[in-house]
Amino acid sequence: MTRLVTVFGGGGFLGRYVAQALLQRGARVRIVERDPKRAFFVKPLGGLGQTQFIAAEVTKRQTVDRAVQGSDVVINLVGLLAGNLQGVHVDGARNIAEAAKAAGAGALVHVSAIGADAGSAVPYARTKGEGEAAVREAFAGATIIRPSIIFGSEDHFINRFAGMIQSAPAVPIMSAGTKFQPVFVADVAKAIATAALGDETFAGRTFELGGPEVLTMGELIRRTATMIGATPTFLELPDSLSGLIASFGFLPGAPITKDQWRMLKHDNVTTPGAEGLASLGVTPTPLGAVAPSWLVRYRRQGRFGAERKAG
Repeated sequence: MTRLVTVFGGGGFLGRYVAQALLQRGARVRIVERDPKRAFFVKPLGGLGQTQFIAAEVTKRQTVDRAVQGSDVVINLVGLLAGNLQGVHVDGARNIAEAAKAAGAGALVHVSAIGADAGSAVPYARTKGEGEAAVREAFAGATIIRPSIIFGSEDHFINRFAGMIQSAPAVPIMSAGTKFQPVFVADVAKAIATAALGDETFAGRTFELGGPEVLTMGELIRRTATMIGATPTFLELPDSLSGLIASFGFLPGAPITKDQWRMLKHDNVTTPGAEGLASLGVTPTPLGAVAPSWLVRYRRQGRFGAERKAG
């Protein structure tokens, strides 16, 4: 019998790829959003009757209970960078896990983040860590997925850099030495689909997903400039100035909040020895193999503009 997979946040950046990966594997997919209309674009990706849409708010338990009824598998992709972090990352994650357990779902995949730590002083990392603990308490066999920074054609990471570089003759770089291990959105989606639809050996395990390269913030921004054929002046800012800018938010591309700037002070790479993409049968895709195809829109001459060679 075809399994029904309920995906909270299925209309978001990662969600659309997860939905597609599940549909390609023959699953029925129920997408849960506060406003389901924003996810209707997923419907043509599946066959007749293969997709469902339902409204729910993860902080409202009754709506979550209704959304998971009849589910074989539940996936939680919901997350915030700012706002009600406690409500969404902890209380919402607990609601989903408890509802999935009560509904008799056979598997739960909870998407967290690298750096999740219940003891962290940074609210994002702390609530992600507390959310993992809440999920484990409610659904012991949950699979935890911790991706690094995710990139793809609709992302708000590489595209943000490209837009800033395109419009400015001088580009400031905050936390230039912070390391990242950016991972391709389609690879993360395949990994999540495998964990969701695979056998029980994935239950109760934690996977950290990173790409094939570790790059500093400075290297990422310079590489983005190379891919769009831009040659701005780069200004690596000291932490004291970066912190002041983050507090007032007056610099294009600056973190919106002080907490987001504090997050940039910590490397975002996989833990040595942690299970990752390979354990889920996925070969990581390099940034340079896919990013130029969508970053072309940031070149001055569009597709007619040549990519600048590094060096």
